Amino acid sequence: MDENDYLCVLKAVRDMPFGVGRKLLSDFLQGNPKEQIQKHNLFKLSSYGSLAYSDAEIASLISLLERNGFIEFKPIATNKFVKVIQITQKGEKEILNPTLNKVEEVRETKISDEDEVLFQNFSFFLEQYNKGQKKAIVSNKNSILCVAGAGSGKTLVLTKRIEFLTKFKGVKPKEILAITFTRKARREMQNRLKKNEVDGVHVETFNSFCEKILKINNDLIYDKPTRVVTYGDKIRLLRNALATIGCEPEDALDIYFTKSQKNSKNDDQLFNIFLNDCFFILDYFKAENKKVEDFSKDGASTLVYNICKYIEKYMYDQGLRDFTDQIVDCLNFFRGNEDKVPVFKHVLVDEYQDVNALQVELIDRLKSKNLFAVGDPRQAIYGWRGSNVKFILDFEERYGACVINLTKNYRSKRKIVNLFNEAIKEMRLPDLEGVYDGETDIKLLDFENESVEYEFVVQRILNANLESDEIFVLARTNKQLMELSKVFLERGVKHIVKSEDFKSIVEASEGEVTLSTVHAIKGLEAKMVFVVGCNSNNFPCRGSEHPVIEMVKIDDYDKNDEERRLFYVAISRASDFLYLTYSGKRSTSFITPGVTKFIDNIEQKKLDSYSKGYKVNDDLFAKLREWRREVSMKHGVPAYVIFHDSVLEEIAKRKPIDLDDLAEINGMGQVKLRRFGEDVLAVVNS
Repeated sequence: MDENDYLCVLKAVRDMPFGVGRKLLSDFLQGNPKEQIQKHNLFKLSSYGSLAYSDAEIASLISLLERNGFIEFKPIATNKFVKVIQITQKGEKEILNPTLNKVEEVRETKISDEDEVLFQNFSFFLEQYNKGQKKAIVSNKNSILCVAGAGSGKTLVLTKRIEFLTKFKGVKPKEILAITFTRKARREMQNRLKKNEVDGVHVETFNSFCEKILKINNDLIYDKPTRVVTYGDKIRLLRNALATIGCEPEDALDIYFTKSQKNSKNDDQLFNIFLNDCFFILDYFKAENKKVEDFSKDGASTLVYNICKYIEKYMYDQGLRDFTDQIVDCLNFFRGNEDKVPVFKHVLVDEYQDVNALQVELIDRLKSKNLFAVGDPRQAIYGWRGSNVKFILDFEERYGACVINLTKNYRSKRKIVNLFNEAIKEMRLPDLEGVYDGETDIKLLDFENESVEYEFVVQRILNANLESDEIFVLARTNKQLMELSKVFLERGVKHIVKSEDFKSIVEASEGEVTLSTVHAIKGLEAKMVFVVGCNSNNFPCRGSEHPVIEMVKIDDYDKNDEERRLFYVAISRASDFLYLTYSGKRSTSFITPGVTKFIDNIEQKKLDSYSKGYKVNDDLFAKLREWRREVSMKHGVPAYVIFHDSVLEEIAKRKPIDLDDLAEINGMGQVKLRRFGEDVLAVVNS
């Protein structure tokens, strides 16, 4: 991409006579003559057809603009679930005085003379750590953001900082609050602190912290007995709701799920997903501090709306609370009772890339003088359930924080680190540095169909000279997991299946391999990792196993950017061996030409989406660029408005012979094809 392409998008948003969504803006920039564009004469605007990019590439530019505060998404008056893009005052200024690319793209952590003195004074405590880790452990700054890349020692610096504060800075353990997301992460932190002989620190999840506040102040908050809803309660509530509206559970599943969404799942798994989705909708409105509003549009959404209204009333009447109620009730209490807010000298927050608006407000309500947050924007993959990566990206400005980047990766071999750096480079964060060299194997493999693809995975595992718990097989969807599990059963491979919705151990023969969705494997690692289904249908994932969530959450987060981060999480689990496999479709656009430089077998690949097996014809590429220069001068527009180099490179690789062949080029588009197709073919065939 050209470094000033973001300005094309920004100007297009500014010039629009009304707010538009992502898709319409993308069509406009690509020059696609859609009905809305024709109806409102948008094709007459100067920005029309100004970018020869794919939807995914334009989505990345839109996300870049939002992250930097140049645009924002606003709900329309007639339907709050539909949001449109609007330019901000900051965006208007950016057009007049572009600054984005004047800022250094990546910043290395600076080690000051003061830091070096501290390191020297505490060398007995710090000698085994690198300089970034040392600074995160002992820095005297009040607000610190530690951006800890994959395998860089995130939990280590968090617990060692607490140890440093208690042993050498005179901070009492009870004056420290360490807060994270899961019970598992909480236990790990507690165990590490205990091992380091640190006792008495408040180590909590967001929910356990809020529950303790609510119990202590129960009589001030509630006027009747309350308790946290159990999973059994949820099942009973859903069944009661269905009985009340006269719908059998089996019929509800048929209404809610499409036939393809039901494939490879049994009724218990489907019911579990349906249950979680209904309670997710309830949490969505609670997070907005609202009662459930009517979002029904069809049979499925009407069904869920009626269920949610029943559960909402029943829980209120019976004094039942869920996890979101805990944080909402705690915040409401803090807002009206500042004298009851506990005081901590130091608050440390783990996995800050996953925080949502309620959690950020809770942290702010504590008003601690010292705030230390650790996280990795590259691994922000929970936007679909309310998290917002902007909170970690804006942390420095919001709190005037010192940013410390941990860039040494102690997990993966150097070549794998280089690969996933390239895959996430659009986030403009410092590259990670692989510490370990040695034997590695990275392959991208294209198969005839999924059956052959899965058979390869089985055979490679059976022939691997590794302990089976050192092997992960990762898939984007539960459907793929279930299909893989069937193949493993047929081959007698014992395995664990993990997903956001369920976990099971499938008994077979000796050995145990983890299968998992990418969401469910975050934070773990293995020597050998398979990422299956690396095609354009799964990364980014085009389908959904949660129908109503997609409707309610529309445009609340940038799905394409999150999908790219999800791919990054998948490939960064591997330490030694990484196999990216796909079948039936083109390989994912996330496997860019830059990424392929680090793939061992790329020169042997058969036809695929980025090169079709051909090398760039340098002479043809030069001719195409010369043709583009002449056309751009004729029309008085920048060369990239005609075609970007990436488009010309692919044309020079594939040498299309007709318009149909040319239409398959990524970034071509129907308008470009009509305008320039014959001329391009003339250059190619000359």
